[in-house]
Amino acid sequence: QVQLVESGGGLVQAGGSLRLSCKASGNIFSINAMGWYRQAPGKQREFVARITTGGSTNYADSVKGRFTISRDNAKNTVYLQMNSLKPEDTAVYYCNGEARRDYWGQGTQVTVSS
Repeated sequence: QVQLVESGGGLVQAGGSLRLSCKASGNIFSINAMGWYRQAPGKQREFVARITTGGSTNYADSVKGRFTISRDNAKNTVYLQMNSLKPEDTAVYYCNGEARRDYWGQGTQVTVSS
């Protein structure tokens, strides 16, 4: 089993920045990659960013150039640095761990005011 705990969400004005953190615990050696997804009210959950154990990254087109995913292996933590935030980035952000099955955190709310 893997446990994922997110933190760092909040309320920010458009153009501002936030950094989300996701700390993994449990059977972390089973994880192949970690990522972030988000779900806005009335919409389906969508992919945001992903980083593999080797450090390869990929991003949704909507966040490229604004968001950066990174990891600190010593702390078993993945980060999502979000810059130039827009109101359309408002959503609950979920941490995801890819293993033989997917693991999810509880989510953290990000609200961007115009």
